[in-house]
Amino acid sequence: MAEKKSGKTVTVEQIGSAIRRPGDQRATLIGLGLNKVGRRRTLADTPAVRGMIDKVHHLVRVVEDKA
Repeated sequence: MAEKKSGKTVTVEQIGSAIRRPGDQRATLIGLGLNKVGRRRTLADTPAVRGMIDKVHHLVRVVEDKA
């Protein structure tokens, strides 16, 4: 069940390659919906998503929306 209690979202963009990275980091990128450099995903801002972003912080960046 996908619970949406708050409308907060976070947009992440992959800036680094998963080549020569441990398998858990590759799996985390796939879990975030990223698998190619330059790809962006807008996700719910939850502690789980923030933890995943923190795990691969050297491969992604959080994009500030202009809205």
